[in-house]
Amino acid sequence: MKYYFIVATKDFLFREEPLEEVLRERASYYQSQQKSNDFWIVPNPNFINKYSEEFKKFLPPSFESVVSVVSTDKDFIYWLKLRYQNVASGHFNAPTNNILSPLAYN
Repeated sequence: MKYYFIVATKDFLFREEPLEEVLRERASYYQSQQKSNDFWIVPNPNFINKYSEEFKKFLPPSFESVVSVVSTDKDFIYWLKLRYQNVASGHFNAPTNNILSPLAYN
């Protein structure tokens, strides 16, 4: 299955930007439409190790202070990337030999 994500520092997504409010509104909308959530907040995501070289210029040296929003909805992640701008984004397939679980974290 293909997963899409944004990743940034915890400080940016939880203090500088209203991520909680956006996700709460989306969850409420899904509930009103009787749709299952297709997005998750993943602190210190394991899959980020696959992208460590690409994200070194955006993220702190230790990935302990990063958080990711992961979704199977490409358009939602694209919208989040446009909304927050100062985040990195990407996609991956899981499970694979490199990424056993899309929601695994450290």
